[in-house]
Amino acid sequence: MAVLDYFNLMGKTAVVTGGSGLLGKQWLDTLWEAGAWALNFDIQDGYDITDEKQIKEFAQVYDVDILINNVCNNPQPNDLGDGWNLEAWVDDLNVGLTGAFLCTKYFGLNMRKLGGGVILNIGSDYSNIAPDQRIYSGGKKPASYSVVKHGLVGLTRWAATYFADKNIRVNCLSLGGVYNNQPKEFVERVSGLIPMGRMARVDEYRAALLFMVSDASSYMTGANVIIDGGRSIW
Repeated sequence: MAVLDYFNLMGKTAVVTGGSGLLGKQWLDTLWEAGAWALNFDIQDGYDITDEKQIKEFAQVYDVDILINNVCNNPQPNDLGDGWNLEAWVDDLNVGLTGAFLCTKYFGLNMRKLGGGVILNIGSDYSNIAPDQRIYSGGKKPASYSVVKHGLVGLTRWAATYFADKNIRVNCLSLGGVYNNQPKEFVERVSGLIPMGRMARVDEYRAALLFMVSDASSYMTGANVIIDGGRSIW
């Protein structure tokens, strides 16, 4: 088979959680362009990532080959500046970590019946490093975001071993910050922490995602692939 054929997703069905978000849209476009039938599991379409019954029913309706656990709250530093809000903590973990756990459970178990599949968790540079609170003004990045993103790496490794003998690969793609018209001062502070000296373009992770959900990465499981402009090496 020619090398580019490994990236072909023709005949595959994929689900992206949070596909209406900034990066979620990129993932859906990538999957469609590679030939997959891509579905968006998102609150904007009436789906609740914290509703176990709803996730189970969705997984039973569609024979999904590829699951991308993408949805996550992105709590911002607040005026209180302490990052210890319990209500926000519970909601962030329910959406970003418990939601990924439930989707991995039900879509993964269905993949097992189908003979295989791929699960990709979308992590962050904060899956690997602590937030540098100096880049934020008016508060601190809440603890919940770091815990969710670190937790996704743990979930990835656990699920990779759980499903390893069922032809289901589970990996994590940990991404650096994406430029999205943030204030100039913030962009300059973040860019100063990155060896490449800039934030990522919104479309810059698409090829990496395609590699990780396609047969091009057929011998990869339990991996956490970090693409952050080099930030985590400093």
